[in-house]
Amino acid sequence: MILVVTHKQDYTADFLINKFNQRGIAYYRLNCEDIMSSMISVKANLQFQFSVKGISSFSSVWFRRTSLPALNVAEASKLSFLKSEFDSFLKNLFSVTEAKWLSDPWQVYRAENKLLQLKIARQLGFSIPETLVTTDKAEVVSFYNEFANIIVKPISVTRSDGEGEPMFIYTSRVEKEHIDRIDQFDLTPCIFQREIEKLLEIRVTVVGDRVFAASVDSQNQEETKVDWRRKPLSFSMFELPENIASKCICLVKKLGLLFGAIDIILSPDGSYTFLEINPNGQWVWIEKETGLLISEAIISELTNV
Repeated sequence: MILVVTHKQDYTADFLINKFNQRGIAYYRLNCEDIMSSMISVKANLQFQFSVKGISSFSSVWFRRTSLPALNVAEASKLSFLKSEFDSFLKNLFSVTEAKWLSDPWQVYRAENKLLQLKIARQLGFSIPETLVTTDKAEVVSFYNEFANIIVKPISVTRSDGEGEPMFIYTSRVEKEHIDRIDQFDLTPCIFQREIEKLLEIRVTVVGDRVFAASVDSQNQEETKVDWRRKPLSFSMFELPENIASKCICLVKKLGLLFGAIDIILSPDGSYTFLEINPNGQWVWIEKETGLLISEAIISELTNV
């Protein structure tokens, strides 16, 4: 039995679960926002028993996404407390679930740290962009003066879900006018990097020891030159050099993961530059556009225990 940890709006989970259904693969989908009605229990006895909807044993767990339940609580302090309790309950459940995880939640949380990603990638021999994270405005000015062409991007989330439609925070260029007016801005935590010249951008999806690479030509439209996500673009299969593919596998393993979605730049001079890894990145659109059978690799990892 496979446990799928996700939420109701996770269409990537929908895609793979359809394949489970077609093949008769046994699974239980835990939509985390429904945990109050999911009948989850943990008993700390000699066997340390737990059950989800009456199921007490899972061979593997596909850890996709978590989402806390919507609570009708007006008082902010009570709402904060209850959300913290629900979050802790989930984390406690994950801690005592003995199974093969794709991937272990604690390793996922650790791997989400972008500075750690860059550090390990560099140790493995990847080229990385010169990077600065600082609260010192003078450091930002100096960094800009050194490289002239620099970008800025968030340290963590790239989407803000407030009232109305979600807002996406894209990678952007830092212009001279921003530097000239830097004293007018609050310097909130963010990542500054030297802008790398691009020929193609590559998404490398690693599942266990398997590598699936797809490229996108982000440079043929002005709007997508800095961040290809600003406009729908088509991806194509890409033949990754063996040494780069090997480094991608090593990076995922070094981070304690079985899955990783890695972003790499191929420059006109033929060099490859690591940008970041999403330990739970999306991949269905790549499979649909390129025919790369990422889903087959995930199913294989979850069923070969």
